[in-house]
Amino acid sequence: MKVFLCPTRTDLARLTATLLAEQISRKPRSVLGLATGRTMEAVYAHLVQRHREDGLDFSGCTTFNLDEYVGLPATDARSYHAYMHTHLFQHVGIAPDRTHLPNGMAADLAAEGQRYDAAIKAAGDIDLQLLGLGENGHIGFNEPLSSLASRTRPVVLAPETRQQNAGLFDGNPESVPPLALTMGTGTILESRRIVLTVAGKAKAEMLRAVLEGPVTAQISASALHFHTNCLVLADEDAASALTIRPALDHALIHDPELRALHSLLT
Repeated sequence: MKVFLCPTRTDLARLTATLLAEQISRKPRSVLGLATGRTMEAVYAHLVQRHREDGLDFSGCTTFNLDEYVGLPATDARSYHAYMHTHLFQHVGIAPDRTHLPNGMAADLAAEGQRYDAAIKAAGDIDLQLLGLGENGHIGFNEPLSSLASRTRPVVLAPETRQQNAGLFDGNPESVPPLALTMGTGTILESRRIVLTVAGKAKAEMLRAVLEGPVTAQISASALHFHTNCLVLADEDAASALTIRPALDHALIHDPELRALHSLLT
């Protein structure tokens, strides 16, 4: 795992988008794993801008999103289908049949999870998986005590997750669906490359636990220590609780990949 700190949230979004754009330019038929949430909105805005101004071509890409609420149809404005259409898909010319999200309306949720994992395999596995970090340490909707080998499946959302996501549900956590379909931690770890993007002071203590604490099923993001090609990007607010700053500064001086990331911001 490598860690790179960005001065501001704006820099963080721009650098995350740059890494995705480089992946697409290097491999136009990339399979991308995508995430939702407030942190990602600015990332997708940068990608839309690059598509419009620089001709970044999404037409050969295939995408798989991490999760979807159970019981919300794709047409519901609060669904992650709608989120992705609003913030990215409708703006970049990617064919609908190349975009994939779990079907939260499936009659058999367990079978839908198995189908989704099979679809990822059939596409050739995910080249680059974008992740955010939940305030309780989840990646996807792999809530505390999720198996670190878990596959795509239905999950019960933790109360703190429903509270965190209440913004699209009139601020009422009780209106947030109690169930979701999510890629499992094991599914995520099969991606060739992972980029975890973390912003804001609300994530600071959890990011410290992920980076400096033990690997534990209580914090699914801690399983990223098992991945051999995982990059963590954080803004200064998210990094404010870290005690490993001297080690990160040392790595920046001596690691060519981290120095290259620094050059992208200057």
